[in-house]
Parts: sequence; structure tokens; C-alpha cells
Amino acid sequence: MTLVYQSTRDEKNTVTASQAILQGLATDGGLFTPVSYPQVELDFNTLKDASYQEVAKLVLSAFLDDFTAEELDYCITNAYDSKFDTPVIAPLVKLDGQYNLELFHGSTIAFKDMALSILPYFMTTAAKKHGLENKIVILTATSGDTGKAAMAGFADVPGTEIIVFYPKDGVSKVQELQMTTQTGDNTHVIAIDGNFDDAQTNVKHMFNDVALREKLAANKLQFSSANSMNIGRLVPQVVYYVYAYAQLVKTGQITAGEKVNFTVPTGNFGNILAAFYAKQIGLPVGKLICASNENNVLTDFFKTRVYDKKRSFKVTTSPSMDILVSSNLERLIFHLVGNDATKTKELMESLVVTGQYQLSNFDADILDLFAAAYADEEETAAEIKRVYEVSDYIEDPHTAVASAVYQKYLSQTGDAAKTVIASTASPYKFPVVAVEAVTGETGLSDFEALAKLHTLSGVPVPPAVDGLETAPVRHRTSVAAKDMQAAVEDYLGL
Repeated sequence: MTLVYQSTRDEKNTVTASQAILQGLATDGGLFTPVSYPQVELDFNTLKDASYQEVAKLVLSAFLDDFTAEELDYCITNAYDSKFDTPVIAPLVKLDGQYNLELFHGSTIAFKDMALSILPYFMTTAAKKHGLENKIVILTATSGDTGKAAMAGFADVPGTEIIVFYPKDGVSKVQELQMTTQTGDNTHVIAIDGNFDDAQTNVKHMFNDVALREKLAANKLQFSSANSMNIGRLVPQVVYYVYAYAQLVKTGQITAGEKVNFTVPTGNFGNILAAFYAKQIGLPVGKLICASNENNVLTDFFKTRVYDKKRSFKVTTSPSMDILVSSNLERLIFHLVGNDATKTKELMESLVVTGQYQLSNFDADILDLFAAAYADEEETAAEIKRVYEVSDYIEDPHTAVASAVYQKYLSQTGDAAKTVIASTASPYKFPVVAVEAVTGETGLSDFEALAKLHTLSGVPVPPAVDGLETAPVRHRTSVAAKDMQAAVEDYLGL
């Protein structure tokens, strides 16, 4: 039976996996979400010896069940290849008291590569499957990493254009240069005066604008999304949690069936939601620990059952988490209220109108899976230094947020279960923050800090940032948040 993906806001709006990938976002503003979970045979005595690609095949064929085995093989083989600097794709590193799952070995040194390396292949395969003649326009807001990873994936892919919006003062210098130097005739990057939430809100508005949709269709164009609102982004993220568990079994750290905790630095809620789906298909998960920075709207939600975005937006050293509207939480809300689209829609409308919603009549078992806390700027810097001193290992600030939150969780609960930290970016993406935290040295430029980081860590400078300083800047467009749609129409000649 083919898996049904339903909009979180309309029970009648159902599609297959390939249709959900092509659309990206439901036309009613909801997110396509599985209403039941596939049956997956997770035999870790076998999986412990499986390659990343083999684990991917097992998980993806369950969730994307209207793709043939041959189509999936094509997508997986092309995605997880020499673009990654290690054949294991996602190494699990044992540190003092925790395991860091390194998700930054792809071409842009952030975890977004794990899914965005495969999404273009899903998308072009799905387009062919449905005889789609329209050009696909990938429209994406980024808090720093998705933009680059999406462009790297879609650059010069036939039949696609990609337009990325980012907050002008809300990303690191390395992140910004990674985007503005991006090659590819079909890539467009636009800085906005505003924060990530402004970018995301306007992107969602464009997806839901009926007149714009008709104008696109008249020009043989259609929108799709490359951020985690697209299930084609979300489902590949389930793979690495299963793979990490298999590696723990392989190295004898756990026995198959033993529960493991995952701590995930969270902004838009996609990465930790993927861990939730891994649990739903049978992964032995104890706690999912949701780690926020000072934009701690999710921490408050899990503690109070009230989601309240009415608070000051903080620009932090972990910019990819500087988010007050966590789009993917909508999928969890949908599951929490018993897959009730009407109820979910009411809550989401309340968020738009009043800036908050309150959860009532929900599935307490789902909520009990989660723990949540946040780390402030001082705690994040202290954690980078602590991990370096005890393990001779440098974390990026997002990973350090998760690491600091795990330390808090441990001291509060005494929970001795083995815990994996999702290490979401290389410190080379945030060299100034990493070097300052370890050495106390201030005032370094990004590129001075890169050299220093190399000396401190002994890790080679990755190709993703090597030469970035001298790479020609190709994208210089900057607009006010309210003018985003005009910029899109201009690019597309509408």
C-alpha cells in the first residue's frame, strides 16, 4: 500500500511521496506529513555492517514508496559519493561522555548536505515520473546553511531555478560568502533587511498566493521548496539516526535494542523531527533532547505547552538557530492532536493572529519523548572550551549549544543512557566564535581565525572554505523583506 502524505491543515489534501516532493509545501499552507508510519525491519545485527548507502536504501524505500528500487539506487548513488570527504558519510566520534555524530562532511560542511545532496535527484526523478513539463523554481529562506547546501545541490541542474533569501546581518561571514560566491546560471541569492522569520514568512506567503501560482503556471513554472518543510528534505535525515545507532552496535558501545538518547540543536525543528520519525519506525530511542540558543521559544513550549513567538529576536553566535517560528513543529503538533488537520489549522492561525497558541487534548506519550533546555551565549562559549580541554576536539557553536544542553540534562536527571549529539556544522563555518571560545583571542577576521583553527584542531581546512576569501562575489542583490516577491517576479521575468 502506498504511503499517504496529508497536509497538516486539510485532511482531503493527500498526495504520494513523489508528489509531496514536487510540491514542497501544500497549497493550503500546511506541510505534507505521513499519517501512518511504514514498517521497517531494523535488524541491527545486520545493519551494523551496512554502508551508509545501504541504510539509506532501507529507510528511503519505506518512506518514499512510490519510487522504484532502481530510481532510489540512482538517487542514493549520485548523492552519497565523493562529494563527502569520508566514505562513511556520517562518522560517529566518541568523546568524553558523549558521541558526536558528524553531519558536516559534505560539500558545504553543514548537516543540510545530508539531505540536499539527494533532493535534486528526488525532484528530477519525480518530475520525470509525473511527466512534468514545468520548470521547478526552488524558493527557500535560509538561516545560514540551507541556502548554500541547496544551491550546491541544484546548481546547473536542468529544469530548475533556485532563489535563496537570507537575513543580511544574521549569518556568519563564511556562511554569507559561501552563498554570494555560488556558481551556476540558475542560482540566485538575495539578502533581506530583516531576520529569518521575515524571510520564511514571505516565502510561505508566495507559496500560498493563488494569483502568483497561476502566473507561474502560465509561464510553465512552479514552486517547490528545499528546506525541511519539503518531506524530500526531511526523510533523508531519518537515515543518519539509524546509521548512528548501527555504529554504536558495531563498536560494542551498546547492544541491539538498548535505548539511546539524541540531543539535537534545533531552530526550525526539522532535524529533531527526523529523529522522532526514526523512533516511530522502530529505532530504540530514550529521550529526544531539544537544544535551543537564547531564542528559546521551543524550550518554553515543551515546558509550558504554550508556543509564544512574542519575544525579542536575538542574534547569536549560532545563527542557524536564530528562529522564533519553527515551521516543522507544525508536523509534531499535527501528530500530538491525533493527526487532526482542523485542529492544527486553528492553532497555526492563532499563531499568525495572536502570536501564540496553547496545546490542549494532546497525546502525552509523544510529548514525554522530549526534553528541552537552552544554552545562552556564555554557556555556549564555555562548552566549546570544555570539550576542547577534555577531548581535544572543537565543536561549532550550534553543536556546542546541544552539548551544553546535554550536560544540563545529565546533571538534572542523572540519565545514564548513551547519548548522541547531532553535530550539525564544522567549526570552520564559524571560525571566529570557535577560536575566541578556546583561546580568548578577540578581534580576528574570519580568515585569520581559519588559520588559527587549523593550528588548534589539526583538522585540514575543508575545500568548502579554502579559497573563499578570494572567490569572486557573484550575488549582490539586497531588498527589503516586503519586496521579496517583486524580486522573485523580476528574476523569473513574470
